[in-house]
Amino acid sequence: MNALYRPGPMQFIDDYISRKHGKKEVTYEHPGLKAALGGTYGVLVYQEQFMQVSKDMCGFTGGQADTLRKAIAKKQRDTMAKLKTSFTEGMMEHSKVTRKFAERFWERMEAFADYGFNKSHSAPYAMIAYQTAYLKAHYPAAFMAALMTTDYDDTDRLAIEITECKHMDITVLPPDVNQSFTEFAVVPGTTQIRFGLAAIKNVGSGVVEEILRARREQEFESLEDFLTRVNIRIVNRKPMESLIKAGAFDRFGDRTTLLHNLDMLLAFAGRLQKQADSGQTDMFGALEEQLFESPRLELLAPDGPTDGREQLQWERELLGLYLSQHPLELFEAFLNKKTVPLSSLDSGHNGKTVNVGGAVTDVREITTKNGQRMAFVKIEDRSGEIEVVIFPGSYQQTSDLWERDRVVLVKGKVSTRGRGGNDSGEPKVMADEAHEITTQQANEYKTVATAASSEAATPVPDDASAAAPAAKDRPLSERLYIRLQDTSNEEVLLSLKQTIDTHSGPTEVVLVLGEASSKQAIKLPGGIDAAGDGLSKLRELVGTDNLVLQ
Repeated sequence: MNALYRPGPMQFIDDYISRKHGKKEVTYEHPGLKAALGGTYGVLVYQEQFMQVSKDMCGFTGGQADTLRKAIAKKQRDTMAKLKTSFTEGMMEHSKVTRKFAERFWERMEAFADYGFNKSHSAPYAMIAYQTAYLKAHYPAAFMAALMTTDYDDTDRLAIEITECKHMDITVLPPDVNQSFTEFAVVPGTTQIRFGLAAIKNVGSGVVEEILRARREQEFESLEDFLTRVNIRIVNRKPMESLIKAGAFDRFGDRTTLLHNLDMLLAFAGRLQKQADSGQTDMFGALEEQLFESPRLELLAPDGPTDGREQLQWERELLGLYLSQHPLELFEAFLNKKTVPLSSLDSGHNGKTVNVGGAVTDVREITTKNGQRMAFVKIEDRSGEIEVVIFPGSYQQTSDLWERDRVVLVKGKVSTRGRGGNDSGEPKVMADEAHEITTQQANEYKTVATAASSEAATPVPDDASAAAPAAKDRPLSERLYIRLQDTSNEEVLLSLKQTIDTHSGPTEVVLVLGEASSKQAIKLPGGIDAAGDGLSKLRELVGTDNLVLQ
């Protein structure tokens, strides 16, 4: 399988499978090929096979065959061209084949040169694949922990592997001072994996070794216990701050609260360890140890509430990825209601205006020939990512908006044109407007979406012929249904959009497209003011029978 699944021989995979299972007869273009290709059902798979063919059918020496192998393996086209004459004429002389047969066989070998595998490489490669597949099947958590340990400094690979863990029902937990080790490790008795301490930025090997040394006899029972037993000269301010932000102290308190009290924590640990180092205590020290508990910390509340987005940014900064949750989970209801999924955009959207949204992942600012600033920004939602182009006019108004991890709403026109005006097929959005989506907005939409999910959805009417109810009789939550059987009239569609945009309001608009037997309902991202004169203009466009407000 390793050798077959390469650009050279992969065109013969179907033939190989059919011949192996007896569904197709094993044939050879010439009897002289059977010795070399018999083990692979007549299909050329390995580099060693064409070496044997060159010796059996062309009269090559072992040295010539190896020169040919090297030329093919290293794609040395010049050397192969020199050997072509010797190969084809040798095959004609030794195997009594026609020139056409010999040249056709040579062409096949040249195609094989695109990436043929040698058997001596393929066999150990296959053994490793079999071993790792066995470990993943029978020891999935341990296997994934080991895999993530090998890639701890490659955040792109880690993100892929953590996603794979989710598919395997394996939970990857944030680091923890009581359960994490240097590397990624399985929590005993579970299928959960703890993030390795060494994978946290600013936490070096010396810090990890000190934490593991201190907890060797038993786990830390409290924050005070940790600060008493761990050498604060080694686990000093920078690693402590990083450990807190990464979640390693979550069992002992909220991250924001712990950070707010970091100076007090360090002073507490410093005082205890200074006393221990001097071997001194006050005259009542022995009596205090008998009568009172160990000193306790009284943590002060932070000035403001905990910011979930800020904690996710800490994780991204220190772990290289979001671990406790994806930052767009909070914004999912808003984005579902207001935007088009990025993965759905393709060449069919070219020239159309859309609303897109997501988190900013990359910002590249340039200066035009005229000395004006513009930017190319990548945003991503839960489905994919896209490039947003902000031209100087828009960039001047929104330059403060484009920061990594900020969640934005962008209105703009889709373009699939590449350099030179050619259609590249890869969509981009040319921004006209852009705004930040605040946490408050996201929470409001999340609340509305949760409430709406418990109610029955309003059905799409079969016949859009009923007259709209009077304004005073309208329900608080209403929708305007517009029936369009013919969607090919671009002038009507454009006028429809302009009317809705001009008379925007809170009433949702749903297009009902197509014939009755195959109709499709599409909710538009913008609403209309049903109390204004927008409805009368729409009636002029599509007819009274094609509007229903309910």
